[in-house]
Amino acid sequence: MRIFLTGATGFIGSRVVPELLVAGHEVLGLTRSEAGERALVAAGVEPYRGTLEDPDGLRAGAQKADAVIHTAFDHDFSHFVANCEKDRRVVTAIGSALRGSDRPFLVTSGVNIGSAGPGQPALESIFSTSHPIPRIATEEAANALLEAGVDVRIVRLPQVHDPVKQGLVTPFIDTAREKGFVGYVGEGHNRWAAAPVGDVARLYVLALERGRRGARYHAVAEEGVAMREIAETVGAGLDLPVRSIPAEEAPAYFGWMTAFAGLDMTASSAWTRGELGWQPTGPGLIEDLRAMNYAAPAAAA
Repeated sequence: MRIFLTGATGFIGSRVVPELLVAGHEVLGLTRSEAGERALVAAGVEPYRGTLEDPDGLRAGAQKADAVIHTAFDHDFSHFVANCEKDRRVVTAIGSALRGSDRPFLVTSGVNIGSAGPGQPALESIFSTSHPIPRIATEEAANALLEAGVDVRIVRLPQVHDPVKQGLVTPFIDTAREKGFVGYVGEGHNRWAAAPVGDVARLYVLALERGRRGARYHAVAEEGVAMREIAETVGAGLDLPVRSIPAEEAPAYFGWMTAFAGLDMTASSAWTRGELGWQPTGPGLIEDLRAMNYAAPAAAA
């Protein structure tokens, strides 16, 4: 198949590219820059210039493909709500190009949207409309497309990691550098689900080739890693003290991350593994954090 891949030069999309090519697919990769074009050509991908701010251009890219995998997202979390609404518009625009066809559209979301309640792992079968995280806008757009007959499949992500980047843990590390100590909220018992980026990339291809319309897949290798363990590992890497922070003091330390810092974001992938035959094989989050080069400038992460 010819796949239109948004975020083709990004952290996850750049790992999806070789998985698609090895599986025999052609890739039309979205990029916003000349440097991105050169990188995609070198990787064996046909570049397509466009941005998330131009939904019409993305719609045109989708019209050129047999399927779409949407991994691009504006990760400026200081404008998280606005960026989630931007993603709603992008998903809607791409999906409009696929109406009336059986071309698959893989949409990226977050595992927390499958939350079953405090202390329970998120499940693929749940769409939690009451969850406070605004990424729900993405799945609302996807659901509207499903009702319109589009073959939408959702891949929900946890903290995706390697020894350089680790989802929300990366800005968590940056905050610790800035503050001079590593903080966690309360007892630090809240947990975050995680998965290595290579395993996540393989799941996208499995969801494309073996998935089905309307299904939600959880790219979860570890159901939950305790924030205190994450903080202690980061503290050892940065050679900084580790401290508990009362919930009322969290905003002064975490800033925009406060909404996530004390949140329990565990998730199961049991159904996904059984449905797609996906078995994660990569390192765990703590292993990657221990392998990280903490002497590198924060910007390199």
